[in-house]
Order: sequence, then C-alpha cells, then structure tokens
Amino acid sequence: MLTPTMAKSLSPRTSEECPKAPERLTEPEAVNLFHRAPLKALQKKAHARRCQILPDKQATYLVMRIVSYTNLCVADCKYCAFYRRPGHSEGYTLTHEQIFEKIDRLLEKGGSLVAMEGGFNPALKLDHYEKLFQAVRGRYEDKIEIYGPTAVEVLFIARNSKVPVPETLRRLKAAGLRWIPGGGAEILTPEWRKKLSPKKYSVGQYLETMETAQQMGFGTTATMVIGFGEPYEARVEHLKTIRSLQDKTGGFASFLLWTYQSQNTALGGAVTSNDDYLRTVAISRLYLDNIFHLRASLLTQGEPGALSLKYGADDFDIALEDQVTQQAGTHIEENVERVLSWVRETGLTPIQRKPWEVPNGTAD
Repeated sequence: MLTPTMAKSLSPRTSEECPKAPERLTEPEAVNLFHRAPLKALQKKAHARRCQILPDKQATYLVMRIVSYTNLCVADCKYCAFYRRPGHSEGYTLTHEQIFEKIDRLLEKGGSLVAMEGGFNPALKLDHYEKLFQAVRGRYEDKIEIYGPTAVEVLFIARNSKVPVPETLRRLKAAGLRWIPGGGAEILTPEWRKKLSPKKYSVGQYLETMETAQQMGFGTTATMVIGFGEPYEARVEHLKTIRSLQDKTGGFASFLLWTYQSQNTALGGAVTSNDDYLRTVAISRLYLDNIFHLRASLLTQGEPGALSLKYGADDFDIALEDQVTQQAGTHIEENVERVLSWVRETGLTPIQRKPWEVPNGTAD
C-alpha cells in the first residue's frame, strides 16, 4: 500500500527550475573527469549539485513492473539475451488477461507504474497497441501509469504499420498512452549503434522521434547504458546529445543510467564495476545541468547501487519484474522493504511517490 510519506507532487521538475551551475561543463572537461578525477572528489561535487536543487536527506522512489508483452523481435541486438526470432519455439505474445494479472499483482504490492516494452515484433501492428493501451487504461484508469513503447519501438511500429511517426504517436496518445521512455538509446553515437544494434535506427532518427513526442505533449525520459567496452569519449558524446536536445525542448523529465548485463548474450563481456557506475552517475549529474531528476538503477546494481543516491542521483525504481535483464543474469529483489533498507543505510530517507504527470497533466 502507499505509505504516509508518499511524495505529494505529481509533476516532474522542469529544466527551467534547475538552478544554473556556475559554469557549464564542457565535453573535454567531462572526459578529463572520467580519466583523472578522484572518485571521492566527484562524489562531493555531484552530491553538492544534487543538494542545490533537491532535498539533501531524501530520495524518491516508485514501485513498478516491466512487462515484456512479447519476446519476438527482429532487431537482433548482440547484447540482448531475451529476444527470440519469429517462429522460435520459445517465442510468446502475452494476452490482455495475462498482462492484467501482472498489473493486478503490482497494485497489490503498492505499485503504480507499468513499463510495457517488447521489441520489434513484425506480427504486431499499430492497432494491436491501440487495443492494448485502451484496455489497460479502461480497466485501471489512473490507478496505473504506462511507460512505453520506447522511441525505437514507436519507429518500428510506424514503419511496420506503414503509418507516419506523428500519426502513430497521435493514435497511441488517443488510446491512453502518455509517456515515451528513453529505452533503446544504449550509446548514442553512430559508431556504437552500428556495433551494438544496427537495426535499431540511427541517432538522428531516435532524437527526431523523441522531439516529435515531446512536441505532441508526451512525457519523455532519457537513458544511457554503459559497459559495452565503449570509451569514455563515447559516453560524453551521448550525454552531449541528450543535453543538446534538452536545451532545445526541455522535454526530458529524468535521466536513467544502467549497466549492460552480459550473461547469455551473443556480445558477452565483463561486468561493469560499481565504481565505474558511480563515476558515470556523478559526471552525468554535473554535465546534465538541464535535467532535474537523475534516477539510480538499483535493478542492475543491487545493494551497492544505492550509493549512487549520494553521487548525484535523487530517484529510483523498485522493479518487481524485468525479463530482459533477468535473462541476462540480473537478480530481482522483490522485497520492497529490503531495497528501502539499502537506501536508509546511505543516510537518506526514501519517500514513495506516484508516477509523474506530464506537464499539462494529461498529455492532451
């Protein structure tokens, strides 16, 4: 159930509300911080910046579930252990009733957000998504918020259905969708998109879809995934791309950073250290001076990830399910109180919040 300390504000803070940093961090300076700055010094700077704009003794959170309504996908991303090609014996697409069961269990645990993501399934046209979101919104109204599909999924749905992206977004919005999350970004550089996910559309196409969604009144979030072996310069280029679009539109409500999970993937690779994660969180807080909320990934980092709330992050999710990362070796901690204890051990008070509303409350 929702706690008495539920955060009352439903609207994400906007870029206009961010107190301006004394001097904007440049790309060479950010790269230099990655290579040379002592981690403790970064922690102090990032936490001080966080405390300029947010309560220094609190961290907000929500309880959510990532429902992968299908695992059939033709994107063939090398880093994904979850997908199955069409025709595979392990492929599936969930029915509405199966999705409702998952949402019902989420509500029983005090959850309020369901992320619905499923990759590039050529059998699912735009009308499938319209019916799905209409069904969820009709059954649960505002008891649950829906995140998804991601920008790259919107691109695929549009092309697969032979419908322009703006019209696709308009129809999804009419069906009850309010948020387009930032998943599918990974590392936003041409080189790394070609290496990791050449079928997932270009950096320019991703940004254009995000900007269109923002112009149409959708809430949006920004993300980055690290740990593929990319150089620090690629991470900074990604951050620059996000900051530049935010300068133009102010449309990103938050930025979420998580680490690549390598088990059972074609790409393979080593585990990213928590220190590397903390360093990147801190630099993201210092560089992204126009995005108010920076969300920690306790999903991929587990208990050590709670420290990121002292490295610039201010918000986190407690995810009860994420088949994509679970297939790649992530352990999901479903005990909400245990996760909250990790945060309390950092000296912060976790405050449960409801999903943010889009700026005008309805995305109309």
